Formats: sequence, structure tokens, C-alpha cells
Amino acid sequence: MKKHVRTALSHPSFCGLSRQHLGKLIEELAPRWQARCESGRHGRRRGARRRHRGAGPKHELAFTDRVLATLVHLRTGLTHEALAVIYEVGSSTIGRAINEIRPLLAKRGFAVPGRPGLRLRTLADVFAYAEAENVTLRIDGTETQVRRPQAHRPGRRAFVSGKRRQNTIKTTTISDQQGRTLYSGAVRPGRMHDQTAIRTEGIAEQLRLHPEVKAEVDEGYRGLANEFPNQISAPPRKPKDIDNTPLTERYGWRELRRRQSSCRICVEHANAEHRQWRPLQRYTGRREDYGEIHLAVAGLVSDRAARRITRHQQSTELVPARTMAR
Repeated sequence: MKKHVRTALSHPSFCGLSRQHLGKLIEELAPRWQARCESGRHGRRRGARRRHRGAGPKHELAFTDRVLATLVHLRTGLTHEALAVIYEVGSSTIGRAINEIRPLLAKRGFAVPGRPGLRLRTLADVFAYAEAENVTLRIDGTETQVRRPQAHRPGRRAFVSGKRRQNTIKTTTISDQQGRTLYSGAVRPGRMHDQTAIRTEGIAEQLRLHPEVKAEVDEGYRGLANEFPNQISAPPRKPKDIDNTPLTERYGWRELRRRQSSCRICVEHANAEHRQWRPLQRYTGRREDYGEIHLAVAGLVSDRAARRITRHQQSTELVPARTMAR
């Protein structure tokens, strides 16, 4: 029965990953999970093993089923109770499995295009990679709606977004020119301004440490562009009296905004890929768990985006085919 369930849930429609990607992910996480389990057993028994390896109670869910249950929960938002019915186990078993696998996914970091063994885990890694590879970063903030805190709770208004007029959590996403996620995280309350969040996260400090790194941003980071005019590109300011400005100046301003928007639209596409996963559309769980969930999802999205063929690769692959046709 579980074999058929595993085959069905491993479909990309349920877990969000291709079969090949899922197999590589299981191979990557299995040693880490086993090491974590052994560390837990060592702590509980307070010493070395007393029985032969394999003795004692067995797991109700195999490691592969634990990974699948976690992925399906993250992708579709399927509840623990529903997954427990599918696997014919208790809901606490599903919750325990998700709590074991989700931290492993969150700690993986972000994949680098063309570098299978390299992963970016911190902002320092991202800026060092951008400086070494001469990559122009695209930076943008995104908000996810969360549940409204209880009445009279301290800090209740901290999550009310001034832009969306809802309770949200704000995260910062960094992508390259192809819209491939290089970093996404640094969770902040929705009330915090984008520019304040980016300074709190340490991005401004990374710009000082890496003066060769350039980035494209939107209007929300105007102050950052003023501070780093040679590194940050923001949309041009709107003329004060645009109705009375010359027509050529008005059209010039609109064309500059259009070009700048076209350069940074790829980071919006990266955020759209994240929102294909149910918890990042509207999160209904505990807010303290959102950061870990966001990192887990963003890391999985970066894996798929890193393998995406680039425009440069398409042109280099098409040229030999055309010459052979001739």
C-alpha cells in the first residue's frame, strides 16, 4: 500500500520536484538525517550503544516517506491529519517527521548556476560570489500574509503592513539576471520598511565590503541608491510638475523607468516561483516557524532554477545546429 502511495506522492504535482531532483535530494539528506538520529540516541542513552545496531523499535515511516510527506506538506499545504490517513499512521508521526526533515531543508542553502557542489548560505557568500563572477544582483522585498495576533498581545501592530493593510511577514530576495534565486530570507515584520529591513539584514554593509558589486532595486530602496550611487540602480525620480514639463522630458522619464523595470523584473519572477508553494501564498501556521519554512522552500526553488538553461547557453547550443543544417 505504501509503495503505491509513495509513487503517487512523488509526482511533481504533489511534491513540486521532478523524480530526478527528488532522488538526488534524498541521497543528499539521508546521511544528515541518520547522523541527527544517532546523535539523539546518544544523548538519550547518555553513552555508547548497549545493543546491536538495528535493535529496538523501528520507525513507522521510512526516510523516503518522511521526505515525501514534508515536501507534500510544503507544496500543497496538506494537513498532518490528511497525510496521516494517506500513510495509515498517527498525525503525531507526520508532525515529527516534518519537524525532522524541514530543518535539514532549511540549512541546505541556495544552489549556484553551473556549480553543482557550491551552495550560498549567507549574504556574505552571495556578495562574494557576485563579485567573483561579475553578477549584477536584483534585490526585492516580498510579503506573505499571516494570521492576525490575538488581541492585547505585545507587538500586535508590528506585523501590519502599511502597503497591503494586512498582517504580513517581509522577506528579501536576491536573484541574478536570469531570475534564479541566490538568496531569500531575513524574515522581518511586515510593518518594517524595505530600506530599514535591508540595512538591518546587513546588505548595506556587504555593499561597503564589496564595492565592485552592483544591484538593481525598485523605488523602495531609494535611500540605498543615494548612499551607493555607483553600485545601486533605482528608478529615476518623477519630475515635480510632470504635467507642465516638456513632452520630451516626460517621455524620457517614462522610458528610463521602463528600462530599469525591465532589468529588475527577473527578481519578481523569482518571487513568483516561491509563491507556487502553498505556505508562501498565505501562511496560517506559527509565525516563529515561517523563517525556516521560507528557507526550505527557497532552497528547493533555487535547485530547480540553477538547472534552468540560460539564454547564453541556448545561443551556444543553437549555433552548431544551424551550421550543421547548412
